[in-house]
Amino acid sequence: MHIIVCVKQVLDPEARITSFRIDPASNTMALPQGVPPVISSFDECALEAALRIKDALDCKISVLSLGVNLRRDVVKKPLAMGADELVLLEDKAFAGSDSWSCAYALSMAIRKIGDFDLILCGRQSSDRDAGQVGSGIAELLHLPSVTVARNVTALDGKIRVERVTDAGYEVLEVPLPALVTVSSELGQPRYPTIKGIMSARHKETTIWKPADIGVTSSQVGAAGRRTRLVRLFKPVREERCEIVEGDSAEESGVNLALKLRGAKVL
Repeated sequence: MHIIVCVKQVLDPEARITSFRIDPASNTMALPQGVPPVISSFDECALEAALRIKDALDCKISVLSLGVNLRRDVVKKPLAMGADELVLLEDKAFAGSDSWSCAYALSMAIRKIGDFDLILCGRQSSDRDAGQVGSGIAELLHLPSVTVARNVTALDGKIRVERVTDAGYEVLEVPLPALVTVSSELGQPRYPTIKGIMSARHKETTIWKPADIGVTSSQVGAAGRRTRLVRLFKPVREERCEIVEGDSAEESGVNLALKLRGAKVL
């Protein structure tokens, strides 16, 4: 069985908001000084789902990532966790991708990789939270897909997926090949082992440019976008606090109730 897991290097969402810098002219966010990027947490869940299948079956896990100036200590983490190979779509032409151009480039890379049984993606990225790339890949490759999975089990020629719903979860069986997006309800991803970290350092990384996957620079990255970002900004929150007083606790309560009624909260 061959599983392809798509992962994304993102700005650390746990970093303090004051450390982020936005360039209003280009509508881009600069990498905070001293804050290293990370693998998107939902993508780590997708990798964990693949590794659990590998624990039960004999299979190969290929990790696919797209970006510019990808940090090797970050994108090699899946190898340290137990993946078998890493393929990077790394070129300045891939910069500025939207959901469409990213899904298109990844789908073309998956076609080049060739024979596969299952594609796993995070339900959304930890930076943009759009949740469109996985479904876009499935559409471009004409694959059945299931979103928001909390568990994925491989069966004979198909997979069984527990899909999160508002009321709990539903169980679906899908023939292979297929694509599944995995949610954080899967549970905590495993930590890399010392042996895995040492092994990852010596594993070769495959790097593909646009021409290597049969596309031109005009079809990917910012040039291939089908959406336009109007404005990127930090939201400003203003808070006001008013102390409601009275000569007694009872009077303070009455004054508070009158204030809330006047504000149409009550």
